[in-house]
Order: sequence, then structure tokens, then C-alpha cells
Amino acid sequence: MQIRDLPYPDPGVPDVRSGPRFLYWLGRNQLGGQLKSLSWGLLHQFGVAGLPLGVGLAVQAVVDRSGSRLALAAGLIALLGVAVALGDTMLHRTAVTNWITAAARVQQLLARKTAELGSALTRRVAAGEVVAVSTGDVEKIGWFVEALSRFAAAALTLVVVCVGLMVYQPALGIVVAIGVPVLALAVLPLLPKATRRADAQREKAGKATELASDTVAGLRVLRGIGGEDLFLGRYRSASQEVRKAAVRSARMWALISAVQVLLPGLLLITVVVYGAKLTLDGRIAVGELVTVYSAVTLLLYPLRHFEEIAMAYSFSRPSAKRAARVLALERTAYAPGDPAASAAEETPAGDLYDPATGLLAPAGRLTAVVCGDPDLAGVLAERLGGHATTDPATGEAAPPSALLGGVALDDLPLITARGAVLVQDKDPVLLSGTLSELLDVPASGNVAAADALDAAQCDDVLAALAQASTDSTDDPMRTRITERGRSLSGGQRQRLALARSLVTDPEVLVLDEPTSAVDSHTEARVAAGVKRLRTGRTTVVFASSPLLLDQADRVVLVHEGEVAAVGVHRELLRTDARYRAVVTRETDAEDAASAESARAMEQADVPVLEEIEESA
Repeated sequence: MQIRDLPYPDPGVPDVRSGPRFLYWLGRNQLGGQLKSLSWGLLHQFGVAGLPLGVGLAVQAVVDRSGSRLALAAGLIALLGVAVALGDTMLHRTAVTNWITAAARVQQLLARKTAELGSALTRRVAAGEVVAVSTGDVEKIGWFVEALSRFAAAALTLVVVCVGLMVYQPALGIVVAIGVPVLALAVLPLLPKATRRADAQREKAGKATELASDTVAGLRVLRGIGGEDLFLGRYRSASQEVRKAAVRSARMWALISAVQVLLPGLLLITVVVYGAKLTLDGRIAVGELVTVYSAVTLLLYPLRHFEEIAMAYSFSRPSAKRAARVLALERTAYAPGDPAASAAEETPAGDLYDPATGLLAPAGRLTAVVCGDPDLAGVLAERLGGHATTDPATGEAAPPSALLGGVALDDLPLITARGAVLVQDKDPVLLSGTLSELLDVPASGNVAAADALDAAQCDDVLAALAQASTDSTDDPMRTRITERGRSLSGGQRQRLALARSLVTDPEVLVLDEPTSAVDSHTEARVAAGVKRLRTGRTTVVFASSPLLLDQADRVVLVHEGEVAAVGVHRELLRTDARYRAVVTRETDAEDAASAESARAMEQADVPVLEEIEESA
């Protein structure tokens, strides 16, 4: 996989049993890229490791005053330089490709899981953790995948060089062969403690991120109650905890780095002292000592990859664990082989119920919902559709899931839930294309496009599109609608979106202020058309217009997040002051005056009625 080929047609099914298993699965699925990176890494590392041999031959040629051998050594060094340059360039290219493609695969998996879970995601995983996984954790996982091939090349190079030195100069080669494994493994006892400190740092950072996101989401409420300073103090304390944890983690990694500087230094001193003694005794030549010394010096470069892979793994393991935990979430509680899974895929039928507010929309009836707070109406409409919603007062995810026929929407496969309940928000989007393409959506087939357009009162829209049509037949269905319907008015866009929703003919249709941008005469006709076309289907309309409310079979008043009154429009208008205030926009003084006037009229009517009864 190359960067230009992203995104993946199918990112695959990950192994989410644990963080290490997820990393192994990720690396296995990038085996081709890893092998390419390993090959170029070996070329680069062997080129670097071969330079001491060329330098040693050159020094010995100068000592022996041999021009031909000096030229041969120079040619060897030049060839090795080309190998180093080419290998380093291609290694960087392939390693970065592995990093980006691995991160892209994880991002696609997370996006797919987010789309699959819908609103269930934020109910099961904290928002801060989701942010951490989709940003920083993805980068750390990619880092480990990228560093893996370079570490493998470095490890193979160390083995080959140690074996080569033992063959080239056994006396010094044995010292190097013993010392290098010690250098590579010396930091292993320190890694668990460093990993624990890094985990603690990331955990505190995740909590600080979650606190920050919650504070920002509820900033309007905090300002209203004067709680900004309180939450700012909490975030400052959390930030300081992150700083202290980061310092403790950095101290541990500094110790690991110091060990990897000190021990190689001791190995170099040992090689120089012992090699000088062997040279003075005449057991080895000067060029051989230079070769071994240069080889040991250059071995420090591949040894750095041991530190890097240790850091990459310690940082990526908890990141992979968090990613695996999110990817392991299932929307439904049924296992793939469970017989109940097939039953859950069937679209449920029955009443729509929201446990959070107590709102009930009976099956097959038109229910109108009146909310004093427009924000609450939008949130409630989204929740009835099983979409991820937040409480505008707290910014927290709404915990309960709406029930359709007694079945929680969160327990249904996403495709089933979306097919059962369709939500049209107050600002619907029209994609560019012809009107025929706009109405060509997955549907039951029971509602014709012409009937839907008629019910949504789109006659004037069709006439305008027919005039704008470039087709010789002036067919409005072939007229192209611009991006987001910018060539249409707000009311025309609303009615076309309503027609699209009516064509879909879902089991439950939720409409949020579907006629807020049309005039009263058109609104009355739209209300009657929707009621006629949706007969026998469950329809929920969020509105405060008397023209819509009068067409509803059932009207529900939601006040302060709970159902406050249920009835029909005219009855509630007469008996419920809160409902009357929302629908008629009366102030408290006007409402009191209306009530006083009504009482006065009743008192005035009493003697008149008595006289009529006596005369009768």
C-alpha cells in the first residue's frame, strides 16, 4: 500500500483481544511494507558497518606504503557511501510510508466503528478518551510500526558485525561480541518502570483533555453561574499533575539514555586499551585495531534503535490498548452467531418512547411536540433517531436510548436503526444534482415522488425549476439543483427536503420545525398533506405553530426536560398556561389578563343563562 492509494478499500477486521495483539495484527497486515523497509535498512546499515573495513584497509595501506591497496580501499569506501546514501533515502521513504499507512488504517477502523456505534459510542467511552485515541494514540501506534523495520535491520546488522569481527580479529571480536548484547539488554530492567510512568502520564493527560472538553462544552452554563474560575482551577491542577507525571517519566527515559551512553563508552575504552596492548605485543596490526575501533564506534548507531523501539513500544502499547478497547465495542449485545442477532436485524414496530423525557409517540399516529427551548427540541429530535446527542445544559452525552416497540435503538444494527427512524433537522442539506436524483433515495416504494411533492406543496418549486430547465421538455425533474440548494429559497429547500423524507417512507419520521421558513397558508396545506400521506405511519413533528399542532392526533408539551402535558391542541390551549405561553407567545401579564377576561365573561354569562332557563 502506497500513500497515493489511501484510503484502504477495506481496513480489515482487527484483533482487539489486547493491545499487543492489535499491534501484531497491524504489523502483519503491512508485511510487504515492512519487508521493503527492512531491505533498505539492511543496505543502509551494512553500508555503515562496512565503512570501518574500508578505513582500516586504507590506514594499513598507508602504513605499508601500498598505492594499489589504498586505491582499492578508496573505491570500497565510495561504493559503501553510495549504499549508505541510497539505503538511508529509501529507508526513510518506506518507513514513513509504513507510519502513515498504519495510522490511516487505524483512523479508518475508528471511523468505521464510530459510524457503526452512533450514539452508543459516547455512552460507553468518555469523550476525552475518544479524542486521545483518534489523535495522539494513532500517531504513537504509527511510530511503533515505522520503527519496527528499522529496529529489525539494526538487530540483524549487529549480529552480522559481531560475527564478522570474531572472524576478522578473534581476540577483539570476542570482547565486542560479549559487550554488544550487554549494551542492548542493559536497559531492559528499567523499561517496566519507565512504561508505568509513561502510562500514568498518559492517563493524567487523558483526564485533563476530558476535563477541558467538558469545560468548553459547558462554558455557556459556567458563565451563567459564575463557575469559570472554579473549573479553571480544576484544569490548572490537572495540568500540573500532567506536568509532574511528564517530568517523572522524562527522568526515567533520561536514565535509560545515560545508560546507553555510559556503557558504550566503557566498551570503547576496553577495546582501545586491550587493542593497544595487542598491537604493542605485535599480535594485531594497526589497521586491524582501527577497523575494530571504527566498527565498535559505528555500532553505537544501530544500538540507538534499541532505545527507540523500547520507547516506541512503551508509548504505543497503552495507545494500542485504548484503540483496541474502542474497536472492541459492539453496537448490539448479540454475538454474531447468536440467534437473537438475526431477530435484532428485523425492523421493530410499535410506539416510540424516550425514557429521558417520558415522551411517547404512539404507533401509526401524528404526534406534535412543543418545547419552550429550541435547543432542547433539536437534542430530543436527534435522540429519538438514535443519533449521538448532548445535553445543552451540561454538554454531557444523553445516557438513555430511545425505544421503538420496546427495543432500544442502540441495540439495533446501525443500518436497521437508520432505516427504522428518519430524522429531518431544521436545516436540511440538499446535495447538488437533478430533482430526480434528489428523490432517488432508499425507500419502501409505497410513496411516489409525485405524491410526496404534492404533500409537501412543491408546486411553485416545480414551476420555478421548469422555467430554469435547459431541457427542451421543460421537465423540472431533470433540472439541476445547485450545491446545498443555494438557487432556492429557504422555504423551497425545506419543502424539497420534506418531500425527500416522505418518499423514504420510514417506519418513524421525525421532523424538526419542517415549515419554519414558509408562509402560514402554505404551512396549513403542508400540515394537511403530511397527515394525509403519513396515515398509519408514526410521525413526530417538533413545532410550535398552531397550524401544525391543530393537525396532530396528539400534542405533547416538554418543559424543562420532562413531559409536562399531553392532549390535543385546542384542549391544551385552553387548560395549560405554559403551553399557551409557548404557542401564542403570550407574556405572563398578558396570560393573566386573558385569564381574568375569561373569568369575567363567565361571571357575566351566569345571569343571562339563568334568565334563558327561566323563560324556557
